[in-house]
Amino acid sequence: MIRPTLPTLLLALLGPLPAHAATDAYQARIVRILKATPLVDGHNDWPEALAEKEKDARWTIDLTHLDPARFHTDIARLHAGGVGGQFWSVWVSADLPQVQQVKETLDQIGLVHALAARYPGHFLLVRTAAELRAAHKAGRIGSMIGVEGGGQIDGSLAVLRAYRNLGAAYLTLTHSRTIAWADSATDNPQHDGLTPFGEAVVHELNRLGMLVDLSHVSEATMLDALRVTRAPVIFSHSNARALCDTPRNVSDEVLKEVARNGGIVMVNFAAQYVSEERRVWGADRSAEIARNNAPPFGGLHIGDPQGAAIALAAWEKAHPEPIVTIAQVADHIDHIVKVAGIDHVGIGSDFDGVGALPQGLGGVETYPALLAELMRRGWSDTDIARLAGENMLRVMATAERTAATMRDEPPGSAVPPPQS
Repeated sequence: MIRPTLPTLLLALLGPLPAHAATDAYQARIVRILKATPLVDGHNDWPEALAEKEKDARWTIDLTHLDPARFHTDIARLHAGGVGGQFWSVWVSADLPQVQQVKETLDQIGLVHALAARYPGHFLLVRTAAELRAAHKAGRIGSMIGVEGGGQIDGSLAVLRAYRNLGAAYLTLTHSRTIAWADSATDNPQHDGLTPFGEAVVHELNRLGMLVDLSHVSEATMLDALRVTRAPVIFSHSNARALCDTPRNVSDEVLKEVARNGGIVMVNFAAQYVSEERRVWGADRSAEIARNNAPPFGGLHIGDPQGAAIALAAWEKAHPEPIVTIAQVADHIDHIVKVAGIDHVGIGSDFDGVGALPQGLGGVETYPALLAELMRRGWSDTDIARLAGENMLRVMATAERTAATMRDEPPGSAVPPPQS
């Protein structure tokens, strides 16, 4: 298959920029930057989305062009967006028994391997910053694996090592639920951060050369991990809490610690983490749903799903969903730079893992629109390159060097905690 060149795809994509923009100048700059530096996204849930929506067909369907109404990602749009490196999230529900989480994680890791095997002209599995640069230079998307939840190791450092042997590049310490060794941002805390076993997990990640991902964890867990890690941490898909006050985002206090650590916060496109107005609207909508139909006993329309649907539609008409924009995503990037510095920000879209997205950021083909927005704000080519990929490549290389210094340490053998 003959693929269009990156400049051709980007020029086609960036054609409809606003009339007041210096369109040609932005196009040329973005093409030049992304030719030299791979655009690295810290988090895309395409493997899980394929598993959920396509079931067994995910192993055989043509992934070149997929319905944009169903998927944020396909091969053609990845190239159109200038993607040079992608951390593919292998997420499974935190509500599953942890032993089942391991099984389903292995299934999704297998799917990422299958992507590279089926489309070797487009994807190359990589482990290091140097390998990622080489894949990008060869015109392929350097593909890495992120395990999105500490429950997915089932309290076992041996399972963690097995994931690393299969190519896993990071572990998100928790997802939506607090687990036996770490508190989640979106569940009741039990440990005030990390337990001793949780600290052992961080140590083992450092030893293995895997990145410690602090998206989804509580602030206490963030600070504990930053205290004990020897390598830079990442937030694979999180925003600035000062602009959108959800515990999924990162406070200024933690941003300053990330700068001291040398880590990176990769900005998420999910509308509810970008816009405070959209976050509050979503909470109000959830409350209205419960008000109308809260099983088993409550709700104004309990037992009357049609009546509940009519009531919700009336509420939505009276309370329209707030519009979220590319400019607001850029605001989060600018805030992180203001607090932590230009070396500590990246992109972690969360494509195919969220519903509502900002206008103009509806799929993997739209990264250049965000870069153009920052250029309109006066960002230099050097700083765009840092955001796009250089910062993440630095973090990866530093974690590799840290692992090399720990090579003679024995494998972690801490006693796992009782399962929650």
